[in-house]
Amino acid sequence: MTSSRVYGVLASFTSVEGIIEAAKAVKEAGLTKWDCHTPFPVHGLDKAMGVKMTKLPWIVLGCGLSGLALAIWLQWWTNAVDYPFIISGKPLWSIPANVPIMFELTVLFSALSTFFGMWMLNRLPRWYHPLFSVPSFRRATSDRFFIVVEADDPAYQAPEIKALFEAQGAATVEVVEETITNTDWPPKIKFAAWAAAGLLMLPPAFVVKAKFSTSETPRLHLVPDMDHQPKFKAQAASSLFADGRAMRMPIDGTVARGELVANEALHTGFLGGEYVTEFPLPVDEFLMERGRERFNIYCTACHGVSGLGDGMVNKRAQEIVSPLWVPPLSLHAETVISQPPGQLFQTISKGVRNMPGYAQQIPVRDRWAIVLYLKALQRSQSGSLDDVPLQLRNTIR
Repeated sequence: MTSSRVYGVLASFTSVEGIIEAAKAVKEAGLTKWDCHTPFPVHGLDKAMGVKMTKLPWIVLGCGLSGLALAIWLQWWTNAVDYPFIISGKPLWSIPANVPIMFELTVLFSALSTFFGMWMLNRLPRWYHPLFSVPSFRRATSDRFFIVVEADDPAYQAPEIKALFEAQGAATVEVVEETITNTDWPPKIKFAAWAAAGLLMLPPAFVVKAKFSTSETPRLHLVPDMDHQPKFKAQAASSLFADGRAMRMPIDGTVARGELVANEALHTGFLGGEYVTEFPLPVDEFLMERGRERFNIYCTACHGVSGLGDGMVNKRAQEIVSPLWVPPLSLHAETVISQPPGQLFQTISKGVRNMPGYAQQIPVRDRWAIVLYLKALQRSQSGSLDDVPLQLRNTIR
């Protein structure tokens, strides 16, 4: 069922100057529900129409602050309230750690409000407009400038408005009618829409029920994502093996990769039950330099650079008068100098007294490199001119 009603008065102008002057006249006449349509942007037309500043920046500001507040609350709730988890002594919630999410949600809410706010303020989308049925209005995209005053304007008087446009030199003035069609949906379509809406509410309802209820059976897992796999867990029982255990003992005679001790002297410092007195690997300048580097990393903290036991850890312990601190032994003491390389290797590997073992931190060859450098360091403190090669003595002053 259709009917018609008056939409408003439409006037066309042939020049930019004409549309601007007509807009000023309409504004001065006190009309409020009217608009201009031009084929291209006209500079100064918004001022002539009295268009106010858009509200969009305020909408964007409000939504951006809402996104910021939501990000702060969400991270505070999840990290400090709902699931507090201490990591390396860090605070449960702090501003610096949460800045990225705060920034992202602020930008997201601002961008969405800009997009949808523009559509809302412009009353879009609008699939039909009464002016589309006016043949002359088609020139609004080519060479004509139009002003339309809507009949909903409180000061609308068609004769007076037509006279106003004619006085401004309008090329054409006409009353526009719009066709009103019954837009109610058919009953079957309405029923289908409500039924679809009800069905869409079922999945969220099942999720809420599952979250706040308990069950003796596993919950439905639509997307497994390898969460549930047939596997044996450590220390679990299993009927698959005769001993009833899921864990298997290592096969006799197997050696883990990289753990084969093919050279007893190299890996233990022993040979035939005695400490080795010779280095079980080639001694060269590279091994010496490697030993110096590793010694400075692992040993100087307590023993000092020169090995006299004056490292920074020892100095600090003496400053605070620690009652449990045992000063490290000087590496130039006779009891240390007399030790064969194998015994020094064992000390580094296993530790002695308060000194922990470094077998887990320092590889085998690096431990021998440290022993080599230590022997050179000890020799340097007790050396004499006779130890210097003859060809180098003349260079010593």
